[in-house]
Amino acid sequence: MKTMTCLQLGGACNKTFTADSFEAIAELSKQHGMEMFQQKDEAHLLAMEKMKSLMQEPGKMKTGLMKKESNLTHFKMTPNKFSNSQVNSGPWR
Repeated sequence: MKTMTCLQLGGACNKTFTADSFEAIAELSKQHGMEMFQQKDEAHLLAMEKMKSLMQEPGKMKTGLMKKESNLTHFKMTPNKFSNSQVNSGPWR
């Protein structure tokens, strides 16, 4: 199992997502994003705007997602934990 936070994925909080693959974590993050959108959470809405602007530059978006996925699979992680050295703010911060 692998774990990443909303913040590590370009979001706005420390909610954790745990799954067997990056794709599954991304889906959990997407569901969380939809919930935050419905709640009109300001911090998440700002993060979504940043993501939306990145989507206008497909190369940048793809590179960012590949880097997130690479970080998830490259590091040895203990279940449900990311060490401080593994936290990557990436191109979305």
